Amino acid sequence: MKNVMILGVGAQGSTVAKRMDEEDAVSRIICADYDSRAANELASALEKGTPLQLDAAKTENIVEAAEDVDLIVNGLPMAFGRIVIEAAILSGSDYQDFAAADTPDVDWVEGIKTMLSDTSERFKAIGRTAVISTGSAPGLICVVARDAMRYLDSCETINMFVYEGVNAKRFLPFWWSPEVAYADMSETAWAYENGRIIPTEPFSRPIYKRFKGIPDEIRLVEHAHDEPVTMGINAEQYFRGARNIYFKYGGYGIDFAEPLYQMGILSNEPMDVNGCKVVPRDLVLKLTPPAPKYQDEIKEILDEGLESDTGAMLVEAIGTKDGRKVKVESYVNAPTCREAFEKSGLTAETYLTGQGGALYTKMLVNEIISDPGLISSDMLSFDQVDYYLTEAARLDITVDTEVQDI
Repeated sequence: MKNVMILGVGAQGSTVAKRMDEEDAVSRIICADYDSRAANELASALEKGTPLQLDAAKTENIVEAAEDVDLIVNGLPMAFGRIVIEAAILSGSDYQDFAAADTPDVDWVEGIKTMLSDTSERFKAIGRTAVISTGSAPGLICVVARDAMRYLDSCETINMFVYEGVNAKRFLPFWWSPEVAYADMSETAWAYENGRIIPTEPFSRPIYKRFKGIPDEIRLVEHAHDEPVTMGINAEQYFRGARNIYFKYGGYGIDFAEPLYQMGILSNEPMDVNGCKVVPRDLVLKLTPPAPKYQDEIKEILDEGLESDTGAMLVEAIGTKDGRKVKVESYVNAPTCREAFEKSGLTAETYLTGQGGALYTKMLVNEIISDPGLISSDMLSFDQVDYYLTEAARLDITVDTEVQDI
């Protein structure tokens, strides 16, 4: 029986907690958050829940709270990642997060390389397991890309496309944390091109794509994400020697944020405005409505009506099979925003990210993933991929795969 601590009980963390409340392998779920109200409300909704008000900015606070904890699930912003990873190692716990952590004093790519090498060795030394980047993208999409390798002898290019087309009638640019959204949209993006990880400009290199079931052609652009980095590092062993790996993103959030980026309003650097020092992104964040978190908020938005309730997640893997050049197309099917709310009280984005992450948690507590060390979400065996996709289907998250000669 496992004791699990959820750090950060927002939409993703609370989804994992609710899923773990159903697991026979879990005996206790510590719902930890700086917001004591949020921790208490979640814990009271669980059979196995224990609330804890916790300041996760200090490693020692987490270590103290993690006594007798088998797994720490980090649902906090990326800036807390290294703090929580260090606490997991010091407390002798397994670890999971939804996106790769920032590493102080080194750039993001080098930080990920360090996690997959030095930090992995530290987890091995204590006989514990860590999995990073386990949400929907990264996470679910990495499982789908890994699954596509079954159909190839060698891989040349992997394209990952995510389109978020849920648009409320009220002003609501993002259905997830605006703080995270603006950070992702203003930081260097990455691609794996010709066997090398290269930086790209946010919103650059647009392509236009038609997705099944969506009549309009969708514009998708470069966007800071884990997948080209972790999958590029793992290309030889896990992705049939792929030479090019791309992540492209589109949707209403992108359309809203791009002109802000071009104006410099997403900058974190203070600027002088009429004699006052202003951090542009702080002002934008102050004026951006938060993503809906509670069921009554979501219901109110849905009752007002949605302008659009669509989305797409597609992985294209191009390579060879039996001497033929082929393309493997894998479409992810998941509940719409209305369907997700009816099923779980969540939005489409939080449903896919939270449930996707919870499937990795399920694999950890049931020791489907158990080898000591640290891995990224794309480093699964085909047996583990099968387990993940089978369990995902129980949540109405399925994959349609088509292989065609090109």
